[in-house]
Amino acid sequence: MSRYTGPTTRINRRFGMPLFPENKAMQKKPYIPGQHGPRVRRRVTDYSQGLNEKQKLRFMYGLTEKQFRLTFERAKTQRGVTGEIFMRLLECRLDNIIYLLGFARTRKAARQFVTHGHVQVNGKKVDIPSFECRTGDVIEVRDRTSSRQLAQRALDESQLRAAPAWLERVDDAFKGTVSRLPIRDEMDKTINEQLIVEFYSR
Repeated sequence: MSRYTGPTTRINRRFGMPLFPENKAMQKKPYIPGQHGPRVRRRVTDYSQGLNEKQKLRFMYGLTEKQFRLTFERAKTQRGVTGEIFMRLLECRLDNIIYLLGFARTRKAARQFVTHGHVQVNGKKVDIPSFECRTGDVIEVRDRTSSRQLAQRALDESQLRAAPAWLERVDDAFKGTVSRLPIRDEMDKTINEQLIVEFYSR
């Protein structure tokens, strides 16, 4: 499946949460999409719960099905709790860290920001959104007028969104450092990753 480019409000309504930037349409219709949305009673099975949780997380990070599955397979090969490792791998993607640092307004914008060559890691240009950042990595907006202007605009719009404790941000230098890896309590609490592990284990 290719990356989703369809109507985002429909996805927000389907899962009942703003996976994409929220707009007035979701406020007007706070129920699942479809002709009979307000009255539909859907049968909830273990399979559907796992599928919904997987799709929710995939849309949240903007990954294709193949990327999502490969990341999960990587998590399975590492020692520890698979679900938590999986969430950490997603959280430590370069595009997600750019979003968390506030240099982009959304994860989608952060992915574009990276692919357009506005970011460098440890002094070297990196244009791969899935690049895995590690402890001690220094992520910086390149010292170019266009890059800094885009980052400053995003910072101005996301002032109320503080960077998580595992990241250190220096606003004036347009720089951030991965001080440590995130723990589960510092990641999205609306996701039940165990359902995803069980879904892929079928």
